[in-house]
Amino acid sequence: MLITARLGENIKKIRTKNKMTQGDVCRALDMDRGYMSAIESGKKNITLLQLEKLATALKISSDKLIK
Repeated sequence: MLITARLGENIKKIRTKNKMTQGDVCRALDMDRGYMSAIESGKKNITLLQLEKLATALKISSDKLIK
């Protein structure tokens, strides 16, 4: 499995576990929901800065997103 697909699956799993919508996360990150959808589906890459901001919004460490 590609790292982008694994990352996307992890983001979605943690986001839904935290009862957050894509919209909730996007508002916290000032990110387009379509872009977040593409990240979760493994179609788009994410920068390290975005990864850190995303981890903060999800209240987890960034390493848990990439495992």
